[in-house]
Amino acid sequence: MERLITLYRKKLDEIETGFVRYLHSRINWDSRLIVIVGSRGVGKTTMALQHIKLTHAESESLYIAADNSYFASNSLFDTASAFAGQGGKVLYIDEVHKYPDWSREVKMIYDYLPELKVIVTGSSIMEIIKGTDADLSRRAITYTLEGLSFREYLNLTLGTDIQPFSLDDILAGNAVLPAEIRHPLMHFREYTVKGYFPFSNQDDYLTRLENVINHTVEIDIPSFARMNIATARKLKQLLEVISKSVPFKPNFSEIGRAISTDRSTVADYMVYMEKSGLIRQLSTAGGGMGAVEKTEKIYLGNTNFIYALADGTPNIGNVRETFFISALCVNHRPAASPVADFIVDGHTFEVGGKGKTGKQVQGTDDAYIVKDDIEYAYMNIIPLWTFGLNY
Repeated sequence: MERLITLYRKKLDEIETGFVRYLHSRINWDSRLIVIVGSRGVGKTTMALQHIKLTHAESESLYIAADNSYFASNSLFDTASAFAGQGGKVLYIDEVHKYPDWSREVKMIYDYLPELKVIVTGSSIMEIIKGTDADLSRRAITYTLEGLSFREYLNLTLGTDIQPFSLDDILAGNAVLPAEIRHPLMHFREYTVKGYFPFSNQDDYLTRLENVINHTVEIDIPSFARMNIATARKLKQLLEVISKSVPFKPNFSEIGRAISTDRSTVADYMVYMEKSGLIRQLSTAGGGMGAVEKTEKIYLGNTNFIYALADGTPNIGNVRETFFISALCVNHRPAASPVADFIVDGHTFEVGGKGKTGKQVQGTDDAYIVKDDIEYAYMNIIPLWTFGLNY
């Protein structure tokens, strides 16, 4: 236990609280069992440790990494029991999916140590979902941490304190930046290439990003879906196709023939990739994001994935639409429009460049033209970058 406390204190000393992710204020930290999931590298560990510092709860909290060699001879439950016996109140378990049979032991902690709150994080989203859907279905409150919004990216890189704008504010042209950011488009270009993950300031960003993709495709999904390596490589090829598309309109039967499997299995694979954060499926209005059989288009999870996977210059139309859906899916549920690109909360959106006209949405009520390469809103013409300020 002393070893774990020493490692925890060292880890905590490295944490700064100047920039905090959007999800922190949305979590009900008083819940007895919290599960935080998200892609590798989005900042789950940092956010959990920041909460300890921000609430001045260092002495009553303990952070442990589930893959620590300590657990080769010690169980999670015994560790939690010892911590609670010393007066501990909140136990943070990082990368919990790396501990065999983790959900059963977390359930035991919840049932037999009611004085202890437990917060677990995991980057293998499929394994976490499996555990929370089974052993912890009635106990855990699950939150998903997405990557940085454009607003968060500006705050992180420029030290600003921009607050989020609602969709209504954005459509009314009220989403404005501080005076010191005179020209947002330069920053927006940087964000679409290397701003979605908090490690964007590190060297070889796109290489690190490709490692995240490879680990998810080659290890996380196959271990959950009992998929062989050859099929996992086919999924990587499929991601590369999506990255170059305008955007990708799926034909599950053709995809199945390409990777030697049936249509329904392909649909399952798409769900695995979506839940892992690699892709986003856009369905028809009313079908819901999870309605695979009604999927109209498939996008990568964020624009940075496009630049990491595309060979050469990515299709700019794909980049624009991918940004739009990834920016809005945190607070809303975008759907495919029969006359334009998207419907969100009853609003119709056509996304394009500076020269995009309103021809496609003429006669459509509550329709907006979303343009890249412009800085200001005018009537129903909204700058694309402003949608990145909504979370």
